[in-house]
Amino acid sequence: MSWEKERDSLIAQTMAFVQSVTARREEAGRLDMAVAPRAVPVLPILDELDPGPAPIALSPLEPVKVAELPLSLPPGKPAPAPRPVVPGEMANEIRARVAGFRAHQERFNREREEYFNKTLARLKASLDERPPLPRSGK
Repeated sequence: MSWEKERDSLIAQTMAFVQSVTARREEAGRLDMAVAPRAVPVLPILDELDPGPAPIALSPLEPVKVAELPLSLPPGKPAPAPRPVVPGEMANEIRARVAGFRAHQERFNREREEYFNKTLARLKASLDERPPLPRSGK
């Protein structure tokens, strides 16, 4: 099959699809029009409404009272015991991870220091072994 025949076939399929979709929309539009119109509720005029019972008079709001905490305990009353800190599994795991991270960083610092010292020693040795630079004839 040549590309022209494939193109024409694709166009024909697309047109058939478009027509089927358009037909469905038209049918849906006709169905909407066929449904009986809804009855719109008629609202009474405000003057015709029963006013109902008289509104209740509300008392003015009072400000909220804030309880003050005593700055010191009354005499003769001991201070409450502090709540004991019980390390949980999560806290222990965090402490172990922090300790492991610190050890890892310390190892990196040691290795970096050793590498620096070795490199500096090699540089100094190469400078000592090099023959002196020739001086100009001044």
